[in-house]
Amino acid sequence: MKQILVPTDFSEHAEDALKVAAQIAKKNNSEIIILHMLELPSQMNDAVLGGASIPETMLFMKKANEMLDEISSKPYLDGIQVTEIVKMDRPIHGITQVSKDHNIDLIVMGSHGSSGVEELLIGSNTEKVVRNSDIPVLVIKKDIKNFNASNIVFASDFSEEAKKPFKKLLDFAKTFQSKLHLVTICTPNSFKTTHAAEKAITDFITEFNLSDYTTNIYNDTNIEKGIINFSNKINADIIGMCTHGRTGFAHFFNGSISEGLVNHAVKPIITFKI
Repeated sequence: MKQILVPTDFSEHAEDALKVAAQIAKKNNSEIIILHMLELPSQMNDAVLGGASIPETMLFMKKANEMLDEISSKPYLDGIQVTEIVKMDRPIHGITQVSKDHNIDLIVMGSHGSSGVEELLIGSNTEKVVRNSDIPVLVIKKDIKNFNASNIVFASDFSEEAKKPFKKLLDFAKTFQSKLHLVTICTPNSFKTTHAAEKAITDFITEFNLSDYTTNIYNDTNIEKGIINFSNKINADIIGMCTHGRTGFAHFFNGSISEGLVNHAVKPIITFKI
């Protein structure tokens, strides 16, 4: 894990993400790229794209760079190679492009820990990054003094399509020497017998050389609540899951989840796109 991208809007939640990224970077000798997306009013964007020199645009750029310089000088970033980027673009497009240009291995983003998901960092852009990024996204919901990844929950239906993102999770887990807790959530609307659920997990892991792991079946009223409750039960450090567009676990990040449940989802969440 050599390149870590941290998008920032200079909020407290973005700094929470940067602090975690710093801890990961120190452990892995990684470089951190701090990115600020500068969205300008449409008329200014038109002029910029047309090559015109706009004093207001230069002022915004100058101020953004000054704020990045200030962030980069924080003591918790001492000893870490930090690159600052200010980019004029739509957030989701800019984050995606920078990720490709710099061969990013992990994106770390912050979000509110006790409010609706529609208020994720930079508006709804964290949700969009989570849904569309081919690169793992680690979502941080509060200030974490000592980031730990000793116990990772991987919640899945353990279908064939989950194998590719699971391989990415294994790479992440190997970095932290994590213990994996594989869990399938059974609900009234997605009921599986114990035999069927156990067989799905067993068949899924046969092609992977796993050593430190557990397999679990957890019953709850819905999938999201089951993931949260199981993670709290085993005192997990991180919740891992797959996303694919608007289906599957991706709806964990949109407005369909109840606000009360989101308030309890304060653990870091790492997502891998199918």
